[in-house]
Amino acid sequence: MKMLRKFAVGAAGCAGILALSAASLWELDRAFPPPLPAELTVSTEVQDRDGQLLRAFATPDGYWRLETRLDQVDKQFVDMLVTYEDKRFWDHEGVDVLALARAAGQFATSGHIVSGGSTLSMQLARLIEPRESRSLGSKIKQMLRAIQIERRLSKREILERYLTLAPYGGNLAGVRAASLAYFGKEPKRLTVSESALLVALPQLPEKRRPDRNLKIAHAARDRVLTRMVSSRLLGEREAARAALDDVSDLRRTLPALAAHAAYAMLPKAVPGQPLQLTIRKSVQEGLEQVAKDAATKLGPRLSVAMVLADSRTGDILGEVGSANFFDASRSGWIDMTKIVRSPGSTLKPFIYGLAFEQGLVAQETLIDDSPVDFSGYRPKNFDMGYQGDVSIRQALQLSLNVPAIRVLDAVGPTRLMARFRQAGVSPILPVNEAPGLAIGLGGVGVTLRDLVQLYTGLANGGKTHALHDGTEPANAERTSATILDGQANWQIIDILSGVKPPEGALQRGIAYKTGTSYGYRDAWSVGFDGRYVLGVWVGRPDAGAVPGLSGYVSAAPILFDGFVRSGLAAVPLPGKPPGLFSPRREDLPVTLARFGAGADGLVQATVTEPAPTIIFPPDGARVDLGTNSVDASPLVLKLQGGRAPFRWLANGKPLVGIDRRRTATWQPDGAGYSTLTVIDAAGRAASVKVFVE
Repeated sequence: MKMLRKFAVGAAGCAGILALSAASLWELDRAFPPPLPAELTVSTEVQDRDGQLLRAFATPDGYWRLETRLDQVDKQFVDMLVTYEDKRFWDHEGVDVLALARAAGQFATSGHIVSGGSTLSMQLARLIEPRESRSLGSKIKQMLRAIQIERRLSKREILERYLTLAPYGGNLAGVRAASLAYFGKEPKRLTVSESALLVALPQLPEKRRPDRNLKIAHAARDRVLTRMVSSRLLGEREAARAALDDVSDLRRTLPALAAHAAYAMLPKAVPGQPLQLTIRKSVQEGLEQVAKDAATKLGPRLSVAMVLADSRTGDILGEVGSANFFDASRSGWIDMTKIVRSPGSTLKPFIYGLAFEQGLVAQETLIDDSPVDFSGYRPKNFDMGYQGDVSIRQALQLSLNVPAIRVLDAVGPTRLMARFRQAGVSPILPVNEAPGLAIGLGGVGVTLRDLVQLYTGLANGGKTHALHDGTEPANAERTSATILDGQANWQIIDILSGVKPPEGALQRGIAYKTGTSYGYRDAWSVGFDGRYVLGVWVGRPDAGAVPGLSGYVSAAPILFDGFVRSGLAAVPLPGKPPGLFSPRREDLPVTLARFGAGADGLVQATVTEPAPTIIFPPDGARVDLGTNSVDASPLVLKLQGGRAPFRWLANGKPLVGIDRRRTATWQPDGAGYSTLTVIDAAGRAASVKVFVE
């Protein structure tokens, strides 16, 4: 009887509201405006490049409340919600008098509540201004608020606010949070069964929670399906099929991807506006699973970091700062993609690239792998053994230390460091030390991001792009630079693509290099196809030694697995550039047959003359030879310094003969950029790039 009186009084109250004059309602509306904030208090969202949710942060009051737009929700769910809760929603102005009258009549007839009379606008009013009691005054206030809300918001806005605020049990608010927690997906494409459950939950969210009260949730879903049949929104067969679907009792955690990047974005947060990274969700999911699985196999205290970037843009598509952000034993909170460590042998490709660029070597040039002393610096190979004579191709593929330092001594550590800085990477040297030969074997500090940025040049025809993931300042400059010229770059790609994959790895058609730092502290592997670059670091965040750790054994398998599970389609490596000369060993000119050999084929012990310098044409010059006419003139080449005889190369192809003079001529094949190189008898080289027209 008490409840009957409440419903009767409520119906009378409704009639009283309708009897109020328009003027009275206007005065009440002005005197007591509804508490409608311009922006709701919602969770901060970090999204991927396509707007998919990577990570959300709870609101200050501890709720998972994700802002919801109608285009983010399945249309059939919205239709079911309106049909079940407020079938005249699109027509009334906040209060449905017919629904109130029907509810009161049903109660008077049956003695219990059959259906409610609250509209979605009234429910929104209760959500933004919770009532203190279920009194007549509270009910009247709720109806007034509903009318006020309808005056200020469109029907679409009312629905979106309801879908954002509706309770779904525990600290879940809004249909997006509920769909992610109960179904593991956004509510864009819900099944009929899932839609029915989400319609049923807000009426009694705690009692109907499927993770706590599965039978009650199941029954509530079925009641919604029955109502949809009687309302002719669903057919009987469709509803029957939906009723056969299981209701899961699992509550999932909300997406928590890209933890380090997401936390780095928080200072940029603006209420109501999602934060966006360049990361692609599917790539990130794959890499994080690879890192987690690998760390489990590697053992305790070891962590894994990964960066995958698009070499054509510098966009980071996936980045894993640690194997598990919350694993204290692995110092998971440390973003190891940004920590400076020794890169081991991963810089060797750029040493050889400069040698190719300067015309010092060909792939089949022989180089001596034997003990050597560079003024007290005595590099040794990783296995402490020596191979004797090997080709440049073999030296790089086998990652031999002594040949790499011989070549670095010729090209110059300072030049190598300058090229890195030109590409936007500034390796860290020991305090007050100039670049030395040790940088070729990891005697310098870089980050995983640095390495990936350098390798974007190898994957992109020699042109690097500064990496970015969205965490950078809005005014951060996106730079690009040349790390190697195109022909030298291809030589390195060709060599690295022949490195043997780790045992059991799926073939992907990538070029890659590994590295191990001194003392077995860091294992590296960086690889690329025709577009994407992936870098892997393995080690202890505290820089502790790990016996047996190596780039090939520990990091390379992760690299290949990461490429496969990233889900990215493989892009073929670039083909050989037109006009590139790649002679066989027997066809090499004498100065390229053996590294550091003169015209007589002997290694020069001492060199007293200054290195050769091309004085004409100057580097970067534009030379008009009339290449489009039949009487095109040859280009005269002049040099200073060096030891005769000299060999000239144009775009890597030797000109005919060896000359002791310091002048030569060259007839271009056509207009465009060309690289001219001269090599003296001591194996020293100089190069210029010119544009012939």
